[in-house]
Amino acid sequence: MSGDASTTTVPGAPDEPDPRRWKALWVTLVAGFMSLLDVSIVAVALPSMQRGLETSPGGVQWVVSGYALTFGLALVPAGRLGDAFGRRRMFLTALALFVLFSAAAGAAPTIEWLAAARLAQGLAAGMLAPQNSALIQNLFSGDERGRAFGLFGATVGISTATGPIVGGAILGLFGEAEGWRWIFFVNLPIGIVALVLATRLIPSVPGAGEGHRGIDWVGVGLLGGAVLAVLLPLVQAESGGLGRLWWLFVLGAALGGAFVLWERRVVRRGAEPLLDVRLITSTPGYAWGAALGAVYFVGFSGVWIVLAQFFQSGLGYTPLRSGLTVAPFALGSAFSAAWGGRLVERHGRRLTVFGLVVVIAGFGTAAVLLRTLDPSVVGWAIAPAMLLAGIGGGFVISPNLTMTLRAVPVRMAGSAGGALQTGQRIGATIGTAALPGVFYAVLAASGQDYRTAIASTLAVTLVVLLVVLAIAVADLRAGRGRHGHPGEPQYHLQYD
Repeated sequence: MSGDASTTTVPGAPDEPDPRRWKALWVTLVAGFMSLLDVSIVAVALPSMQRGLETSPGGVQWVVSGYALTFGLALVPAGRLGDAFGRRRMFLTALALFVLFSAAAGAAPTIEWLAAARLAQGLAAGMLAPQNSALIQNLFSGDERGRAFGLFGATVGISTATGPIVGGAILGLFGEAEGWRWIFFVNLPIGIVALVLATRLIPSVPGAGEGHRGIDWVGVGLLGGAVLAVLLPLVQAESGGLGRLWWLFVLGAALGGAFVLWERRVVRRGAEPLLDVRLITSTPGYAWGAALGAVYFVGFSGVWIVLAQFFQSGLGYTPLRSGLTVAPFALGSAFSAAWGGRLVERHGRRLTVFGLVVVIAGFGTAAVLLRTLDPSVVGWAIAPAMLLAGIGGGFVISPNLTMTLRAVPVRMAGSAGGALQTGQRIGATIGTAALPGVFYAVLAASGQDYRTAIASTLAVTLVVLLVVLAIAVADLRAGRGRHGHPGEPQYHLQYD
């Protein structure tokens, strides 16, 4: 896209939809579910990993944080590579690598081997993720695109919430001594079947066709450095990373500013940027939606770690029982996310506002119950509140994906989706560092009062959700998301 061209920033749609598109979507959703599940599934297995590999708590930290780090680093460059070389090719390559590195992680003889395998696995997951949203942009239009994004949003929400459940079930089935290996090995049969089906069902979606000339390698370096500088102190928070590495935030801001200036220069020269900053400044709804998603994941991601600690350490639940306690959230989210994909075209941003109000009501009720009820009954007593929060959450993630990406040109769908998910990964990393920090700080200050600690932490989550609600209301009042049809050519922007 040249810098002085008048461009319609809307995804185009094929004249004749591919008849395999829904089957292809389900294959990509299974692969996406696997990669996102691996963000949270290992949390319940860390103690058994530590014992099995005879290492320290700090040694197993990189099993979680390393995956999150390389996942976030890969998203935007991988999205741009998909734009340039074709989404099908990138999807198949990333899925094959993810299966390979999952096998390496499960077979790890030492903690060093496991950490390296998780870094590589996170890189493959980051390569895979932006192809999902980009393929939806390519294969669907109009009402179908909203439905497809609804299913994708359900996948994102459910994979995050069910990680502890699946992890606990695997440990219960295979035993804690070696069960942690099957958390990784389970990806092999699923991934291989998905790879075979993807080869047959996903059509050859063309990229921008620019090959190596279309890749902004300077932009890759600047953005990668900025994301690394922001994420590294956060993923090292439990071992004092925030205190030791605070200066990386300053470096990250400087690199981020340099990235924006460089990308503007690339556009002025008529070349293809890694991430066209006009997506943020000129594409209706993109900046608001990206901000909403990033802040929402601050509260959404960290809360599951805190709840697992409360139920397992505070109440003595097994990992499986702890996971089943929060299962109503996943069930509610699965139902409403798929439904929300159908409703977003009619209700737009109002649907997100409604969902956030319901999430706040659900988590608020859960906080009160966890603080006041007897521990012997609280596990099942919060089920209705968690179900309510899950229903609200499904009306947040998938409609926001649809509204954020609906005005993005198809040929930029990979990089746009990668940038959106990078914000979510950063938000999730902040949440998984900050919320457990609040929990343990209150726990220490209250003399090991777990009920006070969990209620206080959920109160912080509610504050974060109120900020998200303010963003959604601001977008609604700005007039975006009140009407229009996802994916239809309604926005015409002049790029100077």
